[in-house]
Amino acid sequence: MSIDDPDELAALRAAGRVVAETIREMARRVRPGVTTAELDEVAAQVFARHGARSGPMLDYDFPGTTCISLDDECVHGIPGKRRLREGQLVKLDVTAELDGFYADACRTVQVGKVKPREQRLSAAAQSALRLGLEAARAGNNVGAIGAAVQAEVERRGFNVCAELTGHGIGRRIHEEPDVPNIAWDGPELTNGLVITVEPIIAAGAGEVYVDDDGWTIRTEDGSPSAHFEHTIVITDAAPILLTA
Repeated sequence: MSIDDPDELAALRAAGRVVAETIREMARRVRPGVTTAELDEVAAQVFARHGARSGPMLDYDFPGTTCISLDDECVHGIPGKRRLREGQLVKLDVTAELDGFYADACRTVQVGKVKPREQRLSAAAQSALRLGLEAARAGNNVGAIGAAVQAEVERRGFNVCAELTGHGIGRRIHEEPDVPNIAWDGPELTNGLVITVEPIIAAGAGEVYVDDDGWTIRTEDGSPSAHFEHTIVITDAAPILLTA
């Protein structure tokens, strides 16, 4: 969506605050032995406090409040009985709907002490997000974001999962335009446009497939992945971060 109404911006900010609080509360509880279902319940409790609802449940009937993906799982992991293990990367992907407006963010969290490669992978995704946000300005095209992300990820020795993209957001989780993590042309970024920027990267080649559960997307070669994301509003200067 594109906004020019202060009330709409305020509503999006409110949804973004719920997302940010939810990720903080979930991340605080990440430790070996905790189940992904227990983390998802933390999210459900935060949502309930604020009167928010799960975007994936609303739009896609997803079997969880949030998407929680481990190691080679890139996105859309289903919360359940699995217990976190030392050395894993867990991706906490949260989309909240509040009063008809959506916000979406993700953070990769290390479970205990992880190997150096996983540390570097997570740092690369986070750095790529920062540089992607710097490129997200009115007058640039969407491809400027992807070019910044791809260059940083490859500079650090990893690959983007090119099939997985950011997206427009606002009244639904997924709206136009797509926001790929690779260099391309794409539509122009305009003032008030609401999008997500979300590098999803892999230690391997970056090819992905959908698991037998019909939801979870994994790396084809079994390599670990990392994912960071914010929902933003495009301006002439630095974007407005709704989920920081």
